Parts: sequence; structure tokens; C-alpha cells
Amino acid sequence: MTDLLSSVSLRDVELPNRIVVSPMCQYSCEPDGTATEWHRVHLGSRAVGGAGVVMTEATAVDPVGRITPHDLGIWSDEHATALEPITEFVRDQGGVPGIQLAHAGHKASKERPWEGHVPIQPDGTGPSGASGWEVLTPSPEAYPPFDGERPAMKKADQDDIEGVIDAYRGAAERSLEAGFEIAEIHAAHGYLLHEFLSPVTNHREDDYGGSFENRTRLVREIASAVREVWPDDKPLFVRLSGTDWLDDRESWDIDQTVRLADDLAALGVDLVDVSSGGLHPEQAVPGGPNFQVPLAERVREGADVAVGTVGGVTEPEQADALVRNGRADLVFVGREFLRDPYFGLRAAGDLERDPEAVRDQWPAQYRRAVQR
Repeated sequence: MTDLLSSVSLRDVELPNRIVVSPMCQYSCEPDGTATEWHRVHLGSRAVGGAGVVMTEATAVDPVGRITPHDLGIWSDEHATALEPITEFVRDQGGVPGIQLAHAGHKASKERPWEGHVPIQPDGTGPSGASGWEVLTPSPEAYPPFDGERPAMKKADQDDIEGVIDAYRGAAERSLEAGFEIAEIHAAHGYLLHEFLSPVTNHREDDYGGSFENRTRLVREIASAVREVWPDDKPLFVRLSGTDWLDDRESWDIDQTVRLADDLAALGVDLVDVSSGGLHPEQAVPGGPNFQVPLAERVREGADVAVGTVGGVTEPEQADALVRNGRADLVFVGREFLRDPYFGLRAAGDLERDPEAVRDQWPAQYRRAVQR
């Protein structure tokens, strides 16, 4: 029976288990978006801790696509060079390095969460002294301010849209040079691509607004552009919000997610990472253990694509049940990996029947801790 600790091949990349470190922003770069020692230790320790896939935080494809001035970036060759030691270390520990490619859209140019997370205007600076910038959005009038004042916004025109597509393509090429084995396109959580998908934030009347076909056009064009440069032997993921959690109005929902997932599979996407929400302050998110799993199940049942699930996963037995019961192909673990960098090894200890097999999964430097 397939279980959490079983390996799986996506294209020619073998994942040693079904545990993925979910992308989690660290807001710990210098203002130029370059990875620091924090990233090397943070991501490297999760690889030591037994994760099958170690995914970076949302990594901006363009300077204006950062959430904060301290977000990780991949818009230059220098960014790729700084990430190479991280991908090499993750592979050396037996994990698969993945990168989430992102553009924050109208949620960009913010202070870090612990500095208030309010917009920084182009002529202003945040507590760290970093400057703000004009943010890109499909429909400025639809911006829902979560907190603070509205940022300076620009409605994306055709040149901007083509620039975003080119930025994703270039970011994928640099990610390959940096040694990543999996690329994920971030189209969830109220960031730019999700803003185009949802009628709540997309009020356009051109080829990128209105109908489902038009609202999903940018995501499909980016998936095609990335797949053109991402090698055929390496998998491509897309993260989608399965629902906006705004049932009282026309919004993005699970039926549209299933339909888009099938369209993306036809374009060469190998797995849809199903999350939810993040678009609007009036969202009614239920929360709790496995609260997003039913969304992933709907995609797995309705689209011809592998599926990852995330949200409220804190225990190895819980994650294992999701795979054993066919509810998801991969389990993305977020906050529990912040609390416990060795969640993967703990899962092996809790789920594996053979003590010797468990011991052998620990780094040689740590095995004395699990010897009996």
C-alpha cells in the first residue's frame, strides 16, 4: 500500500517520500533579494530532517513582485548563484530541492509582518530603510486592503502582462541553473496570478478578464512559458487556491479550480498544490486539521493530475492517512516544519516498523540519538 514514506517518481525525478516542506516566507534577505545564511540553514535543516522535497519560500520573479523588500528573488544570475549551495546541500541530504516562483501583485511593497505589514509607498521607506514601489494589479479599483492604506498601484497593460510572462520564463531558466529539480508557479493566496483568476479582484474587460477562459489565460500562458524552458525530465507544479472562501459573491471556487487543473495538466503541469484563500479580508476560512483536504480531493477526483494538500497537518499518522487513503499524492507541511525541523525523521520513527531502517535514515552524525 502507498504510504507517506514511499518513494514516488514525477517525470524522471524520484522523491524519497511524500513529505514536502511547504513554501514559507522568511523575509530575511537583504533588500536586493539575495539568499542569506538564514536560508541555507533554514532549508538545509529541513533536508537533514527528512523532508522528501524542500521548497523555497515564494521567490519573486521580478523586483516589483516581492511582498516585502526582504523577499527572496530569482530575477538575476546573482540570485541563482546564491541559491546553488542550498540546492547542493539539500541533494546531499537525500532531498529534492524545489522553488516556488511568485509575483505578489497588489499585495507587494509591504513592511515585514513583525514590522506592521502595511504598504510602503514609492516615496517612502520601511523600518529597515528599504524603499517601496508601485505595485502591479489586474484591477486597481478591486483592491481589498487587508490592513493599512492602499499601496500605489498600476493596472497591468499588455506590455506589463508580457513582461510578467517573460519574468517567469527567465526565473525558471535561472532556477534550473541554480540546481532546482522542481519548479512551482504560485497562483494562490491573493497574489498576482490569483488576482487575475478571481472575479473578485479581476474586473477587466479585455482578453484577461470576464470569462473563465480569459481570467485563466495568464496562468496558462505562464505555465506554457515555464514548461518550454523547464526540462522534460523535471516536474512542474502549480499552487492554486481551491476557493476564495467568499460564497456570498461571485468568486473563485473549487469547480473552477478543477477545470483549470485539467487545463494545466494538458500544458505539462505534473501536480497541483491545492491551498485556499488569501484574497480578501472578508474570507470565511473554517480552519482546523485537514481543513483544505476536501479541496485537494475534489481536484484529484476531477482532473487528470497529481495533487498535493496542505493545511493543519501536524502529525505523522495524520499525513500518512492522507496518502494511504488516496486523498493526496504529496503532503505539504508548513508550520509544523517550523516547530519541528525534523518532522520527516519523526514521521519515519513513528511509522516505520523496522528500527534499523529508521536509524539509517538519520544523518550519521546524529545516529547516536536513536540507537538502542
